[in-house]
Amino acid sequence: MTMSTALLTDHYELTMLQAALRSGAAHRRAVFEVFARHLPGGRRYGVVAGVGRVLDELERFRFGDDELTFLREHKVVDEPTLAFLADYRFSGSIYGYREGDLYFPASPILVVEGTFAEAVLLETLVLSVLNHDCAIASAASRMANAAGTRPLIEMGSRRTHERAAVAAARAAYIAGFAATSNLMAGYEYGLPTAGTAAHAFTLLHDTERAAFEAQIASLGESTTLLVDTYSVAEAVATAVELAGNELGAVRIDSGDLAAAAQEVREQLDALGAFKTRILVTSDLDEYAIAALAAAPVDAYGVGTSLVTGSGVPTAALVYKMVARETASGKLEPVAKRSVGKPSRGGRKYAYRLLDDQGHFETELVTTSDVAPEGGIALLHELVRDGELVGREPLEAARERHRAVVGRLPQEALHLGRGYAAISTEFA
Repeated sequence: MTMSTALLTDHYELTMLQAALRSGAAHRRAVFEVFARHLPGGRRYGVVAGVGRVLDELERFRFGDDELTFLREHKVVDEPTLAFLADYRFSGSIYGYREGDLYFPASPILVVEGTFAEAVLLETLVLSVLNHDCAIASAASRMANAAGTRPLIEMGSRRTHERAAVAAARAAYIAGFAATSNLMAGYEYGLPTAGTAAHAFTLLHDTERAAFEAQIASLGESTTLLVDTYSVAEAVATAVELAGNELGAVRIDSGDLAAAAQEVREQLDALGAFKTRILVTSDLDEYAIAALAAAPVDAYGVGTSLVTGSGVPTAALVYKMVARETASGKLEPVAKRSVGKPSRGGRKYAYRLLDDQGHFETELVTTSDVAPEGGIALLHELVRDGELVGREPLEAARERHRAVVGRLPQEALHLGRGYAAISTEFA
């Protein structure tokens, strides 16, 4: 049975609906936008991720008998509102930035057009997906840039909610991670999965040698052996003795990783295991990865920092109404005037402008639908009159991200806090 996503929302979305139905304003056309007022954590750019998951969740946004019974029994809304919800189907249109693309302050990442009643109900669901996935992808991109050509494995499942772990693995893959330890992410999204053994496997056996023998017998000589349960040097010697020069990799999960990697590389080479790779783990983030750039490390495993956004667990995105239908049937701009939280009214269009070298220079956000000369259109049709039209393979998002990062100015890749890599202009 497909689980409804309709109750993945806040109470006040439904009470607003009830009041709007009562006033007669619920069926006015409205436009909502998702954007960030700033990039949290002093990041230079954000990465769009979660759009595909939003479409999946929208497809299941239905109020069935169980959902309606819950709302009735808990007196959340009245009977006319329940009758409306029973027939709810989003019939509007949604436009958005493609997954893997970049965003900057005020970028209209998602534009939702429909009646107020249809669109307001999607606020919490949309934000919960995009705030999480964009935060993870933005952190993952920084880690991938720091790692260069060395592959990254996402392995943070045990450090977050079980479903968040799956979404995090997906977002990390878009932003450049090579694989995940999470099998559900592999099952649902086709991500490459990886993993061999933890310290418990070594401790289970009477000796480290016995553990290595069992793992090699089961998984082959190309396996990755964890070598820091006891003495790293003794473990490496035993590993090469048992697997020979075909040993795939060794993993180091503790200590001074740079020094340990150097010592292990020298030992492996002295033993003739020139092809054996070195994988390091142990609470890595983008700064630790960058610090290991000169070390003889072949791959990184990243857990806690990845699934928590490396200190920035939310993208600070908001969902605001920017236009509404007037009595004459026209759409007019509307905007908040709150101190510290203003918004810009009007349905937006977004284009990215390039400099003479083909690098991104400006994010142009405009209320005109006339494309500027040479501008790259950023908003694409995702939902047309209630029908999903914007799904794409995950590999397309991954390739897009690789391409757009390559067009950023060099300073955008600096890990230190700073301003947005390109400016946002309004017209």
